[in-house]
Amino acid sequence: MVTSSQGSQARGTGSPNAIDVHVGSRVRLRRTLLGMSQEKLGEAIGLTFQQVQKYERGSNRIGASRLFDLARVLEVPVGFFFDDMDDDVAARSPGQSRGAPLDAINFEPNPMAKRETLELVRAYYKIQDDSVRKRLFEMVKALGANGVDHDSA
Repeated sequence: MVTSSQGSQARGTGSPNAIDVHVGSRVRLRRTLLGMSQEKLGEAIGLTFQQVQKYERGSNRIGASRLFDLARVLEVPVGFFFDDMDDDVAARSPGQSRGAPLDAINFEPNPMAKRETLELVRAYYKIQDDSVRKRLFEMVKALGANGVDHDSA
């Protein structure tokens, strides 16, 4: 049985499990995109900022109920914390180490929860001039409708 002090460590390595590190980095990403401090996030979910730091580093594993609270406070779906996970990271889950098929955990990431999308929306709403913002919006819509490949643009 795994003790709480070694709960998020990769078996036998003494280092955090890659999935816990990924989930923690997604917590940090969303928190910083919202401009929220570790202290403020901790207060919102009943933790100290040190505990939030440990979650963000992956040194403490985030339980399901805490992940639910984080998703609510950070205003993202729970799946956001698993978006953009590399296959090699996903392969390090305890189930994968026992031979469970990787396809069972693959999913299509929600483009609305990607870092690039969040940064784009933040930058868009920082544009003060309404007419500039509207022209940019129309341009992006037109580029998307035309299926412009970013490599050829």
